[in-house]
Amino acid sequence: MSLPALLVVSAALFGVGVYGALSQQTFVMIMMGLELMLSGAMLAAVALWAGATGGNPKGQLLTVVAMTVMAVEAAMGFALVINIYRIRRAEMTEKIKRLRG
Repeated sequence: MSLPALLVVSAALFGVGVYGALSQQTFVMIMMGLELMLSGAMLAAVALWAGATGGNPKGQLLTVVAMTVMAVEAAMGFALVINIYRIRRAEMTEKIKRLRG
């Protein structure tokens, strides 16, 4: 694919992620929106790196590291969501008045 096409797909992923993160009320859907935003940003970074350096694999390595960080972030986020659900029985953001106590 060409660079402009990849950037359009990246912007679409990021836009869908922003909409998903801001319009949903459940924790899982908000986290899915955040993951889509990060995926769109990584796709743009890889596309720009490949276009600027002629396919240098350093950009791909950076993306693999970022994907690893995303996986850890998602695991920790889901662990927090599960604990909030177990303690307060709240799956919606509106049901939590405060997180302490």
